Amino acid sequence: MKPPESRKDYYAILGAHEGASRADLERLYKRMAARRHPDRGGSEEEMKLLNEAYSILKDETTRKAYDAQRRPASRPTFRPVSAPAAQDIGILGHGLSAFLCLLLGLFLLFLVRIHWFWFLWPLAILSVFVIFFGIMMARSAMVAVNTSLSITNPIRRHRLVQEAMFWSIIAGGAYGVYLLLTSVS
Repeated sequence: MKPPESRKDYYAILGAHEGASRADLERLYKRMAARRHPDRGGSEEEMKLLNEAYSILKDETTRKAYDAQRRPASRPTFRPVSAPAAQDIGILGHGLSAFLCLLLGLFLLFLVRIHWFWFLWPLAILSVFVIFFGIMMARSAMVAVNTSLSITNPIRRHRLVQEAMFWSIIAGGAYGVYLLLTSVS
């Protein structure tokens, strides 16, 4: 048996990944051999290369030697620093986002109400959507707080009570905003 050549990619020849098991390698070899056999339209060189790749990779010792040869010496690689994903903003980030959305939506709503001109109706619709988005973000913050509690915490078990209290506060707040809007002329 020839020693493995590191410049040939035996894994690519077989169509396998580096972590493939011996059974996977055998299955891939049989599939590729059926395609590349000279009797089936393949060339003799392709079949020799396929046989060479399979003979190196099926034996554990020659496979380890091949893997050691083909891996270059480890060099420090450049890894760009990136900001955390949006889902990693934490509970405080959820709450702050919800608060800012609600504040902006209410500001737009009061702005439209105080300066009621016929061309500001799209701004009123936008403010309603921003307030709705803020409410959904506040609910997301409530759920994040609930999941951050330990499993043994008694508050965590009363999810329906939390939902009822949340929607009661939202309904009360909506009624308060309605009263403010009707009193402002």
